[in-house]
Amino acid sequence: MFPIYGSVSVLGPVFKMLRKLPALLKGTVYALCIFTGEYLTGSLLSRLDLCPWNYERSRWNIGKVVRLDYFPNWFLAGLLFERLLSPDRKAV
Repeated sequence: MFPIYGSVSVLGPVFKMLRKLPALLKGTVYALCIFTGEYLTGSLLSRLDLCPWNYERSRWNIGKVVRLDYFPNWFLAGLLFERLLSPDRKAV
């Protein structure tokens, strides 16, 4: 699981490209990127019977590996990741 979540660090160039856009648009793009990563890794792991999550009980699932009702969580997480991982972030 940690390598999957750690892969968010590859979004650094995306953070830089979107830096001047409104937070609503940036958060949406980040959530969609996270959904894409979750879907791809979840689908691959499911084929190998190694997927540690299964969302089949949720009516908002896509392929049992993504839950659309998690959108607000991933939206906020994306904005947090941008703040923490942005290449041009100022030191505090």
